[in-house]
Amino acid sequence: MRIKQVLFLCDSLKEENIRLKSEVTTTKKQIDLAVKDLHQLKTKYDGLKTARTITAASVDVDTAKLKLSRLVREVDKCINLLK
Repeated sequence: MRIKQVLFLCDSLKEENIRLKSEVTTTKKQIDLAVKDLHQLKTKYDGLKTARTITAASVDVDTAKLKLSRLVREVDKCINLLK
């Protein structure tokens, strides 16, 4: 009777071991996919940061141009008043 219990327990443990190995394999695949996605997202994020920096720089340039144009107009008005 005792031997039957041990054999049954052994079979149960073998089945559980197979199930757990399968689960580990599936989990490893999911982790690999998540790592790949993470790398892709990091690459996209870096690209967006670069684009934002360029956009911010061009906005600053446009703002500076507008301010400079206003200053030039004011100087022109002052010169005309002095004439």
